[in-house]
Amino acid sequence: MAERKSYLLRIDAGVLDALRKWAEDDLRSLNGQLEFLLRKALRDRRRLPDSPPREPAANP
Repeated sequence: MAERKSYLLRIDAGVLDALRKWAEDDLRSLNGQLEFLLRKALRDRRRLPDSPPREPAANP
């Protein structure tokens, strides 16, 4: 398993509440939801080493 590190995050109370509700809807912990969203954003932008190459957009 990959090494896990702690990081203190300061966040707006409204954003935190919305993330908590979203995490509950997805049956994840708040920490799990944050990591899921960050990983998705990093993969989408090819910022993770294991990210697949981005497919070119189809021209309509």
